[in-house]
Amino acid sequence: MEIISKNLDENVAFLKQELKIGQNFDVVYRVIQIGSKRGAICFLDGFCKDEIMQKMLQYLMDLQPEKEADTAYELIKKSVPYVEVDLKDKWDDIFYFILSGVFAVFVEGYDRCILIDSRTYPARSVSEPEKDKAMRGSKDGFVETVVFNTALIRRRIRDRDLCMEIQSVGRTSRTDVVLCYMGSRVKQQFLQKIKSRLQQIDTDALTVNQQSLAEQLLPGKWMNPFPKFRYTERPDTAAAQVLEGNIIILVDNSPQAMIIPVSVWDLMEEADDYYFPPVTGTYLRWSRIIITIANYFITPLFLLMIQNPEWIPKGFEFIMLKETANIPVIIQFLILELAIDGLRLAAVNTPNMLSTPLSVTAALVLGEFSVNSGWFSSEVMLYMAFVAIANYTQPNYELGYAIKFMRVITLVLTSIFNLWGFVAGVVITILSLVFNKTISGESYLKPLIPFNRKKLSNQMIRHKK
Repeated sequence: MEIISKNLDENVAFLKQELKIGQNFDVVYRVIQIGSKRGAICFLDGFCKDEIMQKMLQYLMDLQPEKEADTAYELIKKSVPYVEVDLKDKWDDIFYFILSGVFAVFVEGYDRCILIDSRTYPARSVSEPEKDKAMRGSKDGFVETVVFNTALIRRRIRDRDLCMEIQSVGRTSRTDVVLCYMGSRVKQQFLQKIKSRLQQIDTDALTVNQQSLAEQLLPGKWMNPFPKFRYTERPDTAAAQVLEGNIIILVDNSPQAMIIPVSVWDLMEEADDYYFPPVTGTYLRWSRIIITIANYFITPLFLLMIQNPEWIPKGFEFIMLKETANIPVIIQFLILELAIDGLRLAAVNTPNMLSTPLSVTAALVLGEFSVNSGWFSSEVMLYMAFVAIANYTQPNYELGYAIKFMRVITLVLTSIFNLWGFVAGVVITILSLVFNKTISGESYLKPLIPFNRKKLSNQMIRHKK
């Protein structure tokens, strides 16, 4: 049965069969009288606004026979005092809207179902995100309801050129995905490419929201660890990217916006770069870039100097190991790289009331005691402490791990092949950046490669807006 019938009993029987009414406790169904006609309502408990639903039912049930309409269109035009109303005759569409929280009304003799969109989703308050905090600027953040997220962007861009296109992805989940862009600023060829890929996605469900969508948009691209997507929970950041001609992808049930396309320079930007004066914003940006570069080079360079003490410049002999540990330096670095991630995972799962004492305990155990026991050298602990802190200066989580993977590869190669291993590790990192492409097919190092002086200046220096 693809299209609804004018016979109410047939429609009700099919509705009960497909939605398992009686077995599913949250599917509400009831037969009502609409004028002289019989009708039936169906909705999901918890999704409909009770006040609006009650008023609509009261209005329909109080309808006088002389005011009845011959068609569903005439009924909603004359007798349904509500704005968001639609008519559907295909069962697939009707089931989709009912399961999305829309209030459905079936009337005897009508060949279309009346859909009243009075839904409301459970949602947390719009508060500042934990990850994307800024010292200045707005303190609101995206939530798990996509309609609220689009409203937060609309609040900042009041322009007719702003487009919000929605479609469902996933055969079972039917997850709402919204493309947000400025029609006159986005690259139309890239926009059509993304639309085509979304339409071609053949998956059962977006089980982990945006990550599932990202893997569907870029199938088979997993060897290069440098990320091709940027995520943000800040509406101001998302709005700024839309105004720059990028595309924002919002996924229902996810409090983050996916930004495409992005280069490596875009991934290292932060909201505070723009909320401070140009001089301060430029300093913050350069500090982040320098610390990121040092985060990659500091441990491989230290290992190279330890293996070749004659290369240490005069006056820098203090970087040598004062005491020889029982474990080779490369093994110490690898153990601590894993231990840092272990502490990070432990912090995520630690109750707030225990986070402080456990942090102190971890610092003592991995600090002084591990050095005194002969497992680690104090110099190795110092450099790895810098690496651990420097990781938190990187606003992009995925880019931080990409740098970590490249640092570990360079460490291992340096340990095995000495200078040539160090050079090989650096070359692999550079090639991973040079030959990486954004999702639009452009250079990942744009505007450095290909070189564009003006755009590179805008990336490196915070100009007045």
